[in-house]
Amino acid sequence: MTSFSLEFYPPKNDEQRAQLDRTVRKLKPRGPEFVSVTFGAGGSTLSYTPETVRHLRADHGQDAVPHLSCMGGTREELGELLDTYKAMGCTRIVALRGDLPSGMARAGDFRYAADLVAFIRETHGDHFRIEVGCYPETHPQAEDALADLRNFQAKVAAGADSAITQYFFNADAYFRFVDDMRAAGITIPIIPGIMPISNYSQLRRFSEACGAEIPRWMAKRMQAYGDDADSIREFAADAVAAMCRRLLEGGAPELHFYTLNLARPTEAVLSRLG
Repeated sequence: MTSFSLEFYPPKNDEQRAQLDRTVRKLKPRGPEFVSVTFGAGGSTLSYTPETVRHLRADHGQDAVPHLSCMGGTREELGELLDTYKAMGCTRIVALRGDLPSGMARAGDFRYAADLVAFIRETHGDHFRIEVGCYPETHPQAEDALADLRNFQAKVAAGADSAITQYFFNADAYFRFVDDMRAAGITIPIIPGIMPISNYSQLRRFSEACGAEIPRWMAKRMQAYGDDADSIREFAADAVAAMCRRLLEGGAPELHFYTLNLARPTEAVLSRLG
């Protein structure tokens, strides 16, 4: 099995904290290279994300990597967060534009992820390995694929070390994207983001929001299973694991799993990969 990483979201109540702890304990024996913690919309995450990073590092012994979004944040707030993470021992950051929190009128001091990457480099030099996002099937808000390519190039030029993709279910989309980036002179590692499937209706809702295409054959098969959750999980794990094998055989450097704080779907894929 090649190296892989896991993504969690910060819990906001005791029940969610217990769920996260159970998930981490189940997946930790698999030996993830690192675990990342998302930065959700809204000011509350200014405390939730650092608390979760600290908990995963101190109580679970994981190399926890914070996501940092520039939407709605000031230079001062983001600078303080970076200082906090450096003091914790963090040496990686996932730098993203993020979405503007609902009800918030101003975007913050930085408009684009490239600006955030440049700010991290300006204030902390090479201390952090900076991961950025990219979209093999094109960002849903991009004018077109070429505009999306230019945005990605700007993040790399600002100092990004590697990229993690939005999830997808078509390996050819990833390979074509990597080929296009290499042709454009971008040489940083591009890590496939993998979404294990546990619930089809939830997946469809997520995918409509982020622009990830669910292949028709997969959608029709999951629809055919109806309320048979076990059959959906087995089929989905087989399909996602087969795609992962193809990605790795085709040269993907590693894998990044979007766990949604659930152990079972990711564990099912990892067990099939060996």
